[in-house]
Amino acid sequence: MVLIPVFPGTNCEYDSARVFERAGAQAEIVVIRNLNARMLEESVNYFAKAIKGSQMIMIPGGFSGGDEPDGSGKFITSFFRNPAITEAVTDLLENRDGLMLGICNGFQALIKLGLVPYGRITEQENDSPTLTFNSIARHQSMMVRTRIASNKSPWLASLDVGDIHTIAISHGEGRFVATDAQIAELAKNGQIATQYVDLSGEPSMNIRFNPNASYDAIEGITSPDGRVLGKMGHSERIGTDICKNVPGNKDQKIFENGVAYFK
Repeated sequence: MVLIPVFPGTNCEYDSARVFERAGAQAEIVVIRNLNARMLEESVNYFAKAIKGSQMIMIPGGFSGGDEPDGSGKFITSFFRNPAITEAVTDLLENRDGLMLGICNGFQALIKLGLVPYGRITEQENDSPTLTFNSIARHQSMMVRTRIASNKSPWLASLDVGDIHTIAISHGEGRFVATDAQIAELAKNGQIATQYVDLSGEPSMNIRFNPNASYDAIEGITSPDGRVLGKMGHSERIGTDICKNVPGNKDQKIFENGVAYFK
């Protein structure tokens, strides 16, 4: 079972559920209702209980809370910091060998919760790795090439380091920022999952290939044990009739790998 929470502004829940179901999972889309305090409390209680009966949580893309005024993912992070939700997520990851995935807006939430790169919900420090506004200062929407930099994550277990995929991106705040020491530590631990690459397959800072100017061309990172993966590219936006005129392998097998982890 994979839980897919939907927040005001989420727009990728159906795509996400479809690819998980195609991979053999049972997906439940849970709409987080915030019309009033009672509805929000009911959503918290339901979601916390539902986590206990699930093996995976996937936070999909979109623009939760309109990404205003304090940046992306803030409503999602507030929801997950509720003590009941935090306790359920901690139990899932630390005691039940569960998995979490966040794509685009979901990645923004995971990194601001600390679930990547630390593997637990924690407070952000002033120098914590984060995602901020694209260097071009506007939304970017295109197909990009990304390279598998590490396959230590269960989400990437069937892939080989060096595999290249062509995937969609659509975001205004996708620029990964961290200190040199933090990036070196991520690389040492195999936590840099994917990087933006040029036509020769090399990580690039050229805006044509790295549309947000992410440091070290980083597109996705994992928790230390690899069971939490956050990435900007929309790996769920695949299908036989999608972007047929764009060359490249578009199926990263992320969802199949997540399901296979529990078989």
